[in-house]
Amino acid sequence: MDDLEFRRRLLADPQDQDPELLDAKRSSTANQSLASELEQLDAMIDQALRVDVPDDLVDKVLFKQTSDVVREKRQPKFHLAIAASIAFVFGIMLGQFNWSNLPVLPGDQSLGQIALQHYYHEEGFALAANEGASLQQVNAKLAPLGNTFSGNLPGQVAYLNHCSFDDQHAVHMVLKAENGEDFTVFVVPQKSPAMETFSDGNMEAISLPANNSSVIVVGEEGSNILPLAESLKKHLNQKA
Repeated sequence: MDDLEFRRRLLADPQDQDPELLDAKRSSTANQSLASELEQLDAMIDQALRVDVPDDLVDKVLFKQTSDVVREKRQPKFHLAIAASIAFVFGIMLGQFNWSNLPVLPGDQSLGQIALQHYYHEEGFALAANEGASLQQVNAKLAPLGNTFSGNLPGQVAYLNHCSFDDQHAVHMVLKAENGEDFTVFVVPQKSPAMETFSDGNMEAISLPANNSSVIVVGEEGSNILPLAESLKKHLNQKA
């Protein structure tokens, strides 16, 4: 189950106990966090709908039955109380809920936005890796995309794998630069029209068109990302 399908199903029913959904929920801390927030929201709505029955409810019902006028005047107030309770719960949760976890249609996102989302989803294990992959191994991963790197890569390849990038087959790398900084790199079979940048105030992504693909580099805000991205673009060649 991909992330988009997981979020759609969880939003539809936070209490869904389908084994496939439960496995996806346990697969990452991000999924667990989203599930916990939605379960809390569901519980708060349920609590708001639990209206205590007044002790004199029977007397009030009997009294209302004696007068259509009284019934018409009081009935809307009860529904307004329910609506107000639900609106109050949603008002609280609107300020607390992490809406960045909600699915966004692919067409509404830039490559940089998708890259940052992908970075946060996999940083826990990708940045901790120390695979020391060779240029030959990198090019083997790039082969299905019709690309290859020539020359030396600007850093040590600590992590290397294929990934699903906005429903496209892409290559995901983590490069450790000589100064110790970690840079996350995506090579995506989608050519951006020009250089694009995106920042969330913490991390920054730069996307450069390269032949039939795009090279996207993610690093900390203010780090020296552009030279590394240009170096990767320069050495990314389209296979004949």
